[in-house]
Amino acid sequence: MIHLHYWPTPNGKKVTILLEELGMPYRIVPVNIGKGDQFTDDFLKIGPNNRMPAMVDDEPAGGGAPISVFESGAIMMYLAEKAGRFYPQDLRGRYEVNQWVIWQMANQGPKSGECGHFRRLGDKQGDQSYAVRRFTDEVNRLYGVLDNRLYDRRYIAGDDYTIADMISYPWTVNWQGQGQDISDFKYFKRWFDELSARPAVQRGLAVAAGPAEDVDSLPQEEKDRRTKLLYNQRARPAPDGGLLAL
Repeated sequence: MIHLHYWPTPNGKKVTILLEELGMPYRIVPVNIGKGDQFTDDFLKIGPNNRMPAMVDDEPAGGGAPISVFESGAIMMYLAEKAGRFYPQDLRGRYEVNQWVIWQMANQGPKSGECGHFRRLGDKQGDQSYAVRRFTDEVNRLYGVLDNRLYDRRYIAGDDYTIADMISYPWTVNWQGQGQDISDFKYFKRWFDELSARPAVQRGLAVAAGPAEDVDSLPQEEKDRRTKLLYNQRARPAPDGGLLAL
C-alpha cells in the first residue's frame, strides 16, 4: 500500500493524478500545512525538508522494509518505475522525461508559487509591485516554454503521455490567479484541454485531505501562531551527538 502524506496543493495533486492514472491503491495521510503538520518530528522522518508530499511504500518491489520518498518529482519517478507505466525504460526516452520533471521542480513550481504568494500578499508587507511583476512575467515566460514545446508534439516528452505531463499540469490550473491568459498559448491550451478532460486527472485533482478549513474564523492567537510558524522560516538546529568525530 502507498501511504501518501498529502495536502491538496498543486504539489500534492501531481502525485494523486499519477496514482489515479495507475489505478494503484493508496491511503491519504493528511498533512495540514496551514496548521504546521509538516514541522512535526514524525513527518520529518520521511520529509526532512518540511514540505509535503512524502510517501511511504510498505510493499516495495523486491520486498524488504518500507521505503519512504520525499519530493514530488522523486515520488512520481518511483511510482511510475514501480508500475512500469508513464516512464520510458529506454535511455533516450527516460531522459527526455527526466529533464522535464526537473524543469518543473526547478522552474515552473517555484516561480508559480512565488507568483501566487506575492499576488495574494497585496500591500500587507509594503509595496510588492516589483515582485508581482517579476514573477508574473517569469510565469508568462514558462507558459511560453510549454507552448513552444507543444508546438510540434502531442505531449511534453513526445508522442506518449508521461509523468512529465502530470507533474506540470496542476501548476497551470490556476492560470487566472497567476495573471495569465492561456488563450495566448494555443499549443499549450490544446494540451491543457486534453489533460483537463481525462477522468483520472479529474479524480486526482478532487482528492481531499479532510474537511475544508475556514481560516478567517480562527482565533487571532492561532492566526498569529501560524504566521510565525509558516513565514520567514530559518534553519532548524541539528541535534547534538552527531558524527563530528568522522
